[in-house]
Order: sequence, then C-alpha cells, then structure tokens
Amino acid sequence: MINPPHLLSFRNYLKLERALSVNSISAYISDVKKLFEYFDSTGKSYDIQEVNTSDLKLFISWVNELGMLPVTQARVISGIKSYFSFLSLEQLISSDPASSLETPRLNKKLPDTLNIEEINAMIQAIDHSKAEGLRSRAMLEVLYGCGLRVSELIQMKISNIFINSEFIKVVGKGDKERIIPIGSAALKYIMMYINEVRIEVPIKKGQEDFVFLNRRGTALTRMLIFNMIKGLAKDAGIQKNISPHTFRHSFATHLIEGGADLRAVQEMLGHSSITTTEIYTHLDRNYLKEVVTTFHNRS
Repeated sequence: MINPPHLLSFRNYLKLERALSVNSISAYISDVKKLFEYFDSTGKSYDIQEVNTSDLKLFISWVNELGMLPVTQARVISGIKSYFSFLSLEQLISSDPASSLETPRLNKKLPDTLNIEEINAMIQAIDHSKAEGLRSRAMLEVLYGCGLRVSELIQMKISNIFINSEFIKVVGKGDKERIIPIGSAALKYIMMYINEVRIEVPIKKGQEDFVFLNRRGTALTRMLIFNMIKGLAKDAGIQKNISPHTFRHSFATHLIEGGADLRAVQEMLGHSSITTTEIYTHLDRNYLKEVVTTFHNRS
C-alpha cells in the first residue's frame, strides 16, 4: 500500500480550508494515491522534493491514455494541484511543481453564499455572555468584512492592524502580502476582544502578535474555526453547507452585486488571476440583467 507524504494533513486542509464535500475529499485522496502508485510503477522516488513538473505531465499523459472523461481528468489534475499547493503553503516543499499544470476548461460550480439575513442570524446565535462569544463575533466580522481565508485569519497580527487608516495587512498564498480595508464594525469588535478578553489570556512566548488566541495563549487552529462556524449555522437554522470560506464567497458576491469594480475585488481577495474573481459575476442573474438594461444601448 503506497502512503503519500502528509496525506492526513492534506485531508484536513481539504475539509477546513477548502470546505470540500466528503466525496470530493475522498476522490482527491484517491488521486494523490494514484499518482504515487504511478511513481512506484515507474521506479520514481517518493521524495516530494524531487517531484518535478515533467513527472506530473507524464502522469497526466498516462491518465489520458486510460480513456478517462475530461471531467474526471480535470478532477484528477485539480486534486494533484491542490496537494502540491498545500505542500507549498505549509512550506513542506521549496517550489510547487504543479503550479503550471493546465486543467481542462469546464463549467465552474457556483459556491454557496450567505445573504445578509443569514449572516445576522449567525451573529445573533453567538453567546455573548461568554468570553469566546466576543472572539467569535470579532472573527465573523473579519471573515465577512474583509473576505479573508481561514489561514489568513488565524495568522492575523496585531502589528498589521492600522487603526487610524482602517486597513489591515495579511499574508496570503505564496507569502504574498496585501492591504485590505477593514470596516468599522469589524475593527470595533477586534478591539473589544483585544482589550476585554485577550488581555486576560496567559500568552505563550512567540504568540504575542497573533490577534486571536485560545485559552492556552496560542494561535487558533482551522478546526476550531470550522467547528465554530458549523455550530453557529446549525443554531441559526441554516441548511446550507457552511464553512469559513463561505464568508469569503459572501464578501465577494455582495461587493459585485453592489456594483464594485471587479479589479478592486480581485485585489482584496488576493486572486492572482481575474478569471478566478469572475465567477462571482455569475451569482446574481438579476444583477446582470439590471446592468444590461441600464447600460446597453439596445436594451
């Protein structure tokens, strides 16, 4: 039985960071195993530091020769790209050999989003009588108000909050820094949490600059935030498949629906390509119809 490196951590990443379904996670894990079984059959080393782009292209050619449907091939490539992206994100490899792999063009599945009423319902479900309640409120305000990835939230630094100018600096994928406006509501609850709750936490050495801490004084885990979001959605009676990433989707969707410039949204989300951001223009058909009616001279 071939055991690809860091497979359990990759599974947790797909569940918490990517919020994939159980079936999708199982398929991705199977695809990664298939890659390493292919390596085994060709005598390729299992050392992930030695895997290069040419190795992966040969694997894709092999997959293609098996006669798989384009949608299946796309999923396999997506799984392999996600695996090496995760390894790169966690600094387990020095460079990502899968970054240049091309995936067959397929129709993208639109992500679940929350409307304002649902977001407010989740906020109202928070138990503000507990210290963790104020932390949860601050995190929800930041996730929705700034469109952060969960990894960016747990790595958020006090030294990167610019109160007077109402901006925050975050470090995203590939260690790329970006500056994002932070609304007054998010800033208010962050400062309340820092001054009223965090100040009582015995902070561990080396953790002093992280905004959000657990009771032991260390940075939060993705699992904690995932469970918090799931619990609040359940308490609010929301039936959708909710994860921390849902707030990022909602942030982008509501900006686009409100008429925000696509390039500005791309910058705030930290997307390297605007084609990734363009998916949000397809989420509200009424909005698109209104744009055509208003601006097209033949409408």
